[in-house]
Amino acid sequence: MITKEITLKEIISRIEDVPALPHTVIKIIQLTEDINSTVHDIERAALADQSLTTKILRLANSAYYGYPRRISTISEATVLLGFQTVRSIAFNASVSNILDKELPGYALEKKALLRQSQSCAMLSRHIAKKVKFPKAENVFVAGLLRDIGKVILNYYLTEQYQEIIQSVNSGNVSFLEAEAAILGFNHAQVGAKIAEKWNLPQELVEAIAYHHSPEGATVNPQMTAIVHVADAIVMMMGIGLGIDGLNYQFSSRALELLNLKEDEVYQIIGEVTELFADEDAY
Repeated sequence: MITKEITLKEIISRIEDVPALPHTVIKIIQLTEDINSTVHDIERAALADQSLTTKILRLANSAYYGYPRRISTISEATVLLGFQTVRSIAFNASVSNILDKELPGYALEKKALLRQSQSCAMLSRHIAKKVKFPKAENVFVAGLLRDIGKVILNYYLTEQYQEIIQSVNSGNVSFLEAEAAILGFNHAQVGAKIAEKWNLPQELVEAIAYHHSPEGATVNPQMTAIVHVADAIVMMMGIGLGIDGLNYQFSSRALELLNLKEDEVYQIIGEVTELFADEDAY
């Protein structure tokens, strides 16, 4: 079994290996937070990375945003969608190459984590709007990144796969608990460390750290509760389901924080089912 001390040292080392956010994305984030920025400032920043520009325009024209006419420029996308939505799209485009890997330690095929993460992000935004939470785009980013720690822990889980499975099946514990007991860390904690490396706001770091245990959130409990509920629904719907979907714990406290009833959760599932079936939404 891997000891906690060794795991800590190796985990920190591997987090340092996670690529930094592209300079263009960092610039777009800065511009969208500056009240003096214009749509042309954002367009100039995006055009510095042609690949990112292409991805932003493709996502802006997806069925998810539902605009009847084609968006052909970044400035047009910014006007129609808003600064914060363009920032979310830039995040989505920039982390896709990190999230699309095969993760055998979690029994996730190539692109399964990306699909699951994008679904959680879209669902987080949907729930945020439904409960009138004011930071829907921040919730989108938190939902997108909530499982990014799996990319790091996959290395260790591949070696400890059978031990984790046996613990979940025979010990009546959640995957997260088995993960922490055997490795010394869980993927939510590791994901929060990556978010800190990227200098993301503390409420996003917290949402990632506590998306399985929203009772622990203190900075923005509502944001964490939204990501938790979205994550749980994604699991319930079987989207990109890996072994960590076994014995999944759903927090009733999160529903209380959002004033959501059980029948409303099933209503949400009905509302997003058609969206998730549309490949263009991804």
